[in-house]
Amino acid sequence: MAMRRSAFAGAALAALLSMGLAAGARAAGESRIGDIAQVRGVRDNQLVGYGLVVGLNGTGDKSGAAFTPISLSHMLEALGLTIGADAISVKNVAAVAITANLPPFANAGARIDVLVSSLGDARSLNGGVLVQTPLRAADGRVYAVAQGPVLVGGLGVEGPGGSSETINHPTVGRIPNGALVEAEVPNAFAPDGRFALALDRPDFTTAQRVADAIAGACGAGAARARDAGVIEVVCPDASPEGIVRFVARIENLLVEPAGRARVVINERTGTIVAGGDVVIHPVAIAHGNLNVRVTAASGVSQPAPLSEGETVVLPESEVGISAGPGQFALLGEGTTLNEVARALNAMGVSSRDMIAIFQAIKEAGALQAELVVL
Repeated sequence: MAMRRSAFAGAALAALLSMGLAAGARAAGESRIGDIAQVRGVRDNQLVGYGLVVGLNGTGDKSGAAFTPISLSHMLEALGLTIGADAISVKNVAAVAITANLPPFANAGARIDVLVSSLGDARSLNGGVLVQTPLRAADGRVYAVAQGPVLVGGLGVEGPGGSSETINHPTVGRIPNGALVEAEVPNAFAPDGRFALALDRPDFTTAQRVADAIAGACGAGAARARDAGVIEVVCPDASPEGIVRFVARIENLLVEPAGRARVVINERTGTIVAGGDVVIHPVAIAHGNLNVRVTAASGVSQPAPLSEGETVVLPESEVGISAGPGQFALLGEGTTLNEVARALNAMGVSSRDMIAIFQAIKEAGALQAELVVL
C-alpha cells in the first residue's frame, strides 16, 4: 500500500513538474491565439421560452398574475382537459421565462443547462418542476426542449405574523442538463478552406502579430490582417479533417497582445485597477485636509419680566471649518502607478480622493492611459 502511494505521489509530482515547465516555456505576456480570438461564425446561440413551474408549496403566482391561469388552461386543453381560466385559482403554479445558451456544434440529443426566472408574483420556485417547454432562437425555430426539477439557491421564509426572511433570490433557479437539443445549428464556417479569426479586443498591432504568427508557422499567405479585429486565414487542406487539424494548430500559437494602457476606476466601491504598461509623466500633486464641523444645540429665550411673553426653546448651531497643513508630492519621470498610489497613501488620501486625483492627473496630461470610470 505504501509503495502504491509512493508511486502515485511520484507520478503526480512528475505531472506537476511537466506542467510547470510548459508554463515556464511561455514568455511573459504571451497568450494563445485561441484565448484572444475566436473563429468567426462559431459562437453560442441564445434560446428563450415561456413555461410553467408546478408543484410549489403555496409559493406560486397569485391573482395578480392573470396570465398564469390562462397559460395553465391552455396547457390542460392541450392535454385533453378543457377548463376555463376563470375557474382556475391555484397557488402552486408559477409562470416562468426559460433562457439557455446553445453552444456551437451541439448535436441533437445533447443536453444543456437552463435558467428559470419567475415572471409573476411568486414568492419562491423552491421544490417546483418545470413542465415541458420549447426553447426558440431569434429565427423562431425550436432548437431545444426544457423540463425537470428546478434547483433554487435562495430561500424565503414567512412567519404567521407577517414577518419574512429572504436569502439570495428564491425566484430564480437552474436546471442542470435540463434541456434536450432537438435541432442542430449549421456551422459551415470554412466551406472552401477559408475562415476568419475575430479578436476579442480589436487592435491593429495584435491583429498583425496574429497574422505574422500564423504565416510564420504555416507558410506565407496563410493569413492576413483585414482590419483591427479580423484576420483572414486560408487552410491548405479544405477537407473537414484538415480544417479541424489546422484550426487546432493555430489556436495554440503564442502571440503577445498589444492592449491599450488603461486605468479602471469604480467610484461606487473605490476600487482602482491599472495595467502594468501605464506611464506617468512628471507631475506635482497637492493635497490639503479640510474639516467641516457642525454642532447642534438648543437655547432658551426668556421673556422680560411682566411682558406676558412665553418661554421659547430656540435651536442653535455652530459651524467650524479648519484646514490642515497642505501636503505636496512631486513625481518624476518613469514613475509607475504603484509608486503614485504609495505616495498618495503616504499623504493620507482616501480612495475617493484618490479617484479624483487620478482624474485630475489625466486632465493635466500626465497620465498616458485610457481612464475608464464605472
